Amino acid sequence: MSETWVGATGKQIARAVRRGDISATQVVADHLDYIHSQDGQIGAFRALRETEATLEAAKVDDQPDLGHLPLAGVPVAVKENTAVAGLPTWNGSAAARSTVAESDHEVVRRLRGAGAIIVGVTRMPELGLWGTTDDASGITRNPWNLDRTPGGSSGGSAAAVAAGLVPIAHGNDGMGSVRIPAACCGLIGLKPGRGVVPSQIGLDSWFGLTENGVFATTVADAAVGFHVLAGRTPGKLEHPPRLRAAISLLSPVAGSSADDDAKNAVSIATKLLVDAGHDTVSADPGYPFNLGLRGLATWFGAAWRDAEAAGLDLSTLQRRTQRHLKVGRWALQRGYVREADRINFRARCEGFFNDGPYDILLTPALARTPLRAAEWSSRSWLSNVRANMKYAPFAAPWNISGFPALTVPVGVRADGMPLAVQLVGPPGSELVLLAVAGQFEMQQPWRRHAPGFPRTVKMA
Repeated sequence: MSETWVGATGKQIARAVRRGDISATQVVADHLDYIHSQDGQIGAFRALRETEATLEAAKVDDQPDLGHLPLAGVPVAVKENTAVAGLPTWNGSAAARSTVAESDHEVVRRLRGAGAIIVGVTRMPELGLWGTTDDASGITRNPWNLDRTPGGSSGGSAAAVAAGLVPIAHGNDGMGSVRIPAACCGLIGLKPGRGVVPSQIGLDSWFGLTENGVFATTVADAAVGFHVLAGRTPGKLEHPPRLRAAISLLSPVAGSSADDDAKNAVSIATKLLVDAGHDTVSADPGYPFNLGLRGLATWFGAAWRDAEAAGLDLSTLQRRTQRHLKVGRWALQRGYVREADRINFRARCEGFFNDGPYDILLTPALARTPLRAAEWSSRSWLSNVRANMKYAPFAAPWNISGFPALTVPVGVRADGMPLAVQLVGPPGSELVLLAVAGQFEMQQPWRRHAPGFPRTVKMA
């Protein structure tokens, strides 16, 4: 089998394209061929941009100076609820699909401006509401175990990166929709803090809870992707100073707690922090008693407002989504969705970090192993809500607060699925979180792709 650049990191590809060691056209062709050969069993992509991507790669090759392109020739996938010029915006559902976009979303424009080639858009659950990814047209599967979900709602993007279909992918995160799939698939998954990266998703980005983020197999790729999305010039991550880390196993959702593997993940990460020279203290954030209920009400209400603004016919949507939207309308009408609650919780989180004082917080990423890859879209609303809350309760508070958070792999569960933790920091700490994740990567390197992937020979 001939060698290709499939499986290489984004930084490796960009460096080789800038030096002229390989053309962007060839890199994209190799990845498109690989997607065709492998995605049938995974179901990561909703649509490919084969002709367009090939033409755009040729334009990158024709540029006389590639030195200013940090993602020169790098194949990138974009989540299907984010506008890509020339494609419909599916929003996870044929019933919710919008017309062909005339222009790119700002984050897509920034990716293109950095030299990235958008090869296609990735699957998500209907309206981005769920922690699993499937619909009537198929089930998106986890490359680590095809019987398991890659998570949601950015499940297609995570699956694509974990299988080596692309080195970097875009996702967005309203209640954990980047960090949950990253944990399911053994990836770095970063949700920036509020206002750092343009959001502009739906009516008002779920009351400001939703952020655009990035999936990658290495911290270096995640850092480049973050800088590009934030409109910054990528630079070398600085070694973090000695930090004080709060360690917490407390679930913000009553009735859901970390299993033994999730607790072990926190133990592993705590040791990595200590070995890197940081201080650790057991300390739980002050999750309000009603945080779960208020968070749920916001989740429901935000979905209803988006559907109403888009003029969606509820009868055309999945049964679970119809129920979700009706509950959201009810919650809004009764005043259960309140900006004051979100402001107060953000202040409470600021107090937690300031009063410790703590520089970062370490929690489990998931409470248990990823759910089965099944037809969740045909199951009841209540079964979906319960399942999502039980396996992934740790992410949503940091959307409500607007604080940056990321998922980082730390090993493998007893059942062979990835093991991960979540790192959270105060506003403006994205690079600190990435730097700590980089220390984890140096101390205990993780498997970059799912076992058996990519199924081709990669360049060193």
